[in-house]
Amino acid sequence: MHLMSSELFTLTYGALVTQLCKDYENDEDVNKQLDKMGYNIGVRLIEDFLARSNVGRCHDFRETADVIAKVAFKMYLGITPSITNWSPAGDEFSLILENNPLVDFVELPDNHSSLIYSNLLCGVLRGALEMVQMAVDVKFVQDTLKGDGVTEIRMKFVKRIEDNLPAGEE
Repeated sequence: MHLMSSELFTLTYGALVTQLCKDYENDEDVNKQLDKMGYNIGVRLIEDFLARSNVGRCHDFRETADVIAKVAFKMYLGITPSITNWSPAGDEFSLILENNPLVDFVELPDNHSSLIYSNLLCGVLRGALEMVQMAVDVKFVQDTLKGDGVTEIRMKFVKRIEDNLPAGEE
């Protein structure tokens, strides 16, 4: 297996975001594109993840959070975010990224203050979880690029997606 150097990945991602900023008129459109691209990556990445990680089906959202933080982020980005701020119902939590490898060497220009630079990650998480029958809302609530102390991704369980199997099949 060949691993891309983290610097090359970071710089390539930066070039992608720069090009999207040139192609779209405003940050909201760039944010949507990053989410859409991430979603498409997540839909495909989940198969690789399941094959390489030997992780079985998660039984609840807490177990899903653990697998995302301790296995998936470690496998693909080389980091292990902490899991915090669980909602009382257990259907929402935060991933705290002490260091986000996507933002190495990055400074947001003043004219892109509403750009969610790493929004691709939200799409990846949403797309991957949808493929394992979990609908989630994923959004950035804090970002070190915007002066926050940490980067925080908030994940909320929306619903379990029912398999649409033909009648009589399981």
